[in-house]
Amino acid sequence: MKDIENIELAYLSLDDYQELKKAMIASYTTMPDAIWDEHHIRTLIKKFPEGQVVIKINNHIAGCALSIIVDYSKFDDNHTYKEITGNYTFNTHTNTGDMMYGIDIFIKPEFRGLRLGRRLYDYRKELCERLNLKGLAFGGRIPNYHKYSDALTPKEYIEKVRRKEIHDPVLNFQISNDFHPARILKNYLEGDASSQEYAVLLEWDNIYYEKNNKKATTVKKIVRLGLVQWQMRLYKDLDELMQQAEFFVDAVSGYRSDFALFPEFFNAPLMAENNHLSTPEAIRELAKHTNEIVQRFSRLAISYNINIITGSMPEMVGNTLHNVGYLCRRDGSMERYEKLHVTPDEAKVWGMVGGNQLKAFDTDCGKIGILICYDSEFPELSRLLADEGMDILFIPFLTDTQNGFSRVRHCAQARAIENECYVAIAGSVGNLPKVQNMDIQFAQSMVFTPCDFAFPTNGVKAEATQNTEMILIADVDIDLLRELNQFGSVRNLKDRRKDLFELKKLP
Repeated sequence: MKDIENIELAYLSLDDYQELKKAMIASYTTMPDAIWDEHHIRTLIKKFPEGQVVIKINNHIAGCALSIIVDYSKFDDNHTYKEITGNYTFNTHTNTGDMMYGIDIFIKPEFRGLRLGRRLYDYRKELCERLNLKGLAFGGRIPNYHKYSDALTPKEYIEKVRRKEIHDPVLNFQISNDFHPARILKNYLEGDASSQEYAVLLEWDNIYYEKNNKKATTVKKIVRLGLVQWQMRLYKDLDELMQQAEFFVDAVSGYRSDFALFPEFFNAPLMAENNHLSTPEAIRELAKHTNEIVQRFSRLAISYNINIITGSMPEMVGNTLHNVGYLCRRDGSMERYEKLHVTPDEAKVWGMVGGNQLKAFDTDCGKIGILICYDSEFPELSRLLADEGMDILFIPFLTDTQNGFSRVRHCAQARAIENECYVAIAGSVGNLPKVQNMDIQFAQSMVFTPCDFAFPTNGVKAEATQNTEMILIADVDIDLLRELNQFGSVRNLKDRRKDLFELKKLP
């Protein structure tokens, strides 16, 4: 091989045809009928110039990739090469299609081993993202299959290739470039004796694909979180407490935050007025304020254009006491969430019982989950939410000691790693000497991330000062989660051994 002075990726031109033909002849020694005629190349360039590219080394063609865009729904699962290309007319190409389909890709023999094929595939992937296509598909040959066809079915052959028991130069290369086998295509390419005319439909999914939305709204990809580290102090009445709450909503919305997260039982100071009652009676009196607080939060969400997670409050459901909170969206809608696992202290002192509802919530920033304090220490809950598509998990908490805080803090960080999501926790600080069973609080509000190259090495995006009243603002990038899910160093969600275990909600 001559010394390489220049490697260039360029659009294919019709002026390149004669050199391209020589490259095809050199590349397809076992398939002479695979050589494209000049009129084929002219048609492809005319229909989709961006899809036809060559790699040139020292100004000479070393490889080529040819592609079209198709409406993928018009082809069944067992299509052939003739069908996908419109009997080689490429009339199946449409600029309004949703999937790029690879027609051909090759590297001249003397230039193989330089990872030039990877460059061509990377270009195709970037083009898919730029054109907002669902992904890239093509029928991959399995040229070594003829050596094993007497003993193995195509499915068995592919599985052995994936396990590295058999080497297949084409399929191994495609899998290493993040393509996943979707199905086996029979009678795909006429004359492909090496593959026994079988092919593997290989697909790559564009994680950035967005369906055309007729609505004016779009789901945000960079989401700003505003966490309220709330100081417990005495308030003379509900109005004064909500005045302080509005101050924080105003503050985080002033930074254009998308969410405001309040802590668990942030309204506990109002129990001071009922300190003469027993503890179970006092918290039931506090529950009488919950509906009014929620209504006020909803009005704040609308007027400050921010989604508010109200932390949690006691609420009576019939004769039973629950620990609940509300998601108050900025469009005026509301949804309720419940603490499912009450602590031994909540059950013993207050007679509180756990709820039954667990669900992910749709927002204008994607799907979120909300778990109240102790619930974060049960990994099954967040895993179920992750299976529903949760990107951000919010955990309002209340802990009195550093031991309690450490349980919430470390479990929350584990939830971020194992579920490939962001986790935001917010707690209260300070003391309430006039409220029984709510004497002291310890907190440090934080935002956790997965641990991979695109994220902080310690998995901590932002953290507040311990035991100090303040707000914490942090941006999180949802697209980084998509990349992690597909290309992370480890892939906790994808790599679960579902053949050994399963997790599901009971009806």
